[in-house]
Amino acid sequence: MIGIFGGTFDPIHFGHLRPALELFEILQLDELRLIPAGVPPHRRAPCASTGQRLLMLRKAIAGQPGFVLDERETERSGPSYMVDTLSELRAELGDRRSICLLLGMDAFLGLNSWHRWREIPRLAHLVVSHRPGWLPEHLDDHGGPLAELADSSLVADPLELGRKPAGLFFMHPVTQLDISSTRIRALIREGRNPRYLLPDEIWMYIQEQQLYR
Repeated sequence: MIGIFGGTFDPIHFGHLRPALELFEILQLDELRLIPAGVPPHRRAPCASTGQRLLMLRKAIAGQPGFVLDERETERSGPSYMVDTLSELRAELGDRRSICLLLGMDAFLGLNSWHRWREIPRLAHLVVSHRPGWLPEHLDDHGGPLAELADSSLVADPLELGRKPAGLFFMHPVTQLDISSTRIRALIREGRNPRYLLPDEIWMYIQEQQLYR
């Protein structure tokens, strides 16, 4: 199975890396592809350049078996829509390979605002990470198409995802680290130290490049 983990990664931090590793192990993925957005459609342009974000990602995942940097969205013109990325991957990997799109709960709850979002479950499984204590029935509080999607395709065993190429929904609690790239950038602007929120080599690079000041 292939896992897909997208984001702006401006900068990448432990709030990205720890849940990604936990899901990589739980799902027994062959590979986890981290895909930085080129032109994020739902937020302002990144502060760091594309080259700087790519280099920080390479540094962050160096030495972690199975983690792969996929640059396709930064090489594609126009907004970085996940449905386009998954369509490309499906064409490359074929109709039988299982693809898992990894999402945090906040991202999942906003899924119905994504470009052509209804096509996404046809291209990949949805794997939603959440804080400990969250239950699948809590989605019913939000109602609408997302709750219907979860109800119709929810599986409890992650190994079920390997038996189909797409279309299933799996939820799993992960270590919730209350860290955000926005907060890290704010700390740096204020002249404060963001160490222990992100890998040391990333913090060293940020200082060398004088990013986010």
